[in-house]
Amino acid sequence: MRAFTLSTVAALLVAGSPWAAAQTAPAPSQSQTSSSQTKSGEGIAIRSIQVIDVEELKADARSQVEALVTNAKQEEIKSLRASIEAIPQAVSALKAKGRSSAQVVAVNIDKEGVLTMFTKKPT
Repeated sequence: MRAFTLSTVAALLVAGSPWAAAQTAPAPSQSQTSSSQTKSGEGIAIRSIQVIDVEELKADARSQVEALVTNAKQEEIKSLRASIEAIPQAVSALKAKGRSSAQVVAVNIDKEGVLTMFTKKPT
């Protein structure tokens, strides 16, 4: 499988941000699936996948994600989405939530191997 490259997700990777704790408690709308140990660009095995809609985040977390999206280059987002499409488990997790890679605006891969994909509904 194609691995996430560090250069692709560097601008969108939100690891270590103050709102990362919001991801640890399961949100009612998040979808979680197990994956075979896919390696990320940082060498972290992806053990599970979560899909969280940006609108369901607390206000401070939502504003941080939106700031990342605003500062991201369109080419980086396109590359990120192409990387997601190359991981069948990620595509399945998105489909289970009624989403597609075109709606992914940011990702996070934590130390435990949880890939969190943040999606936003088209306006």
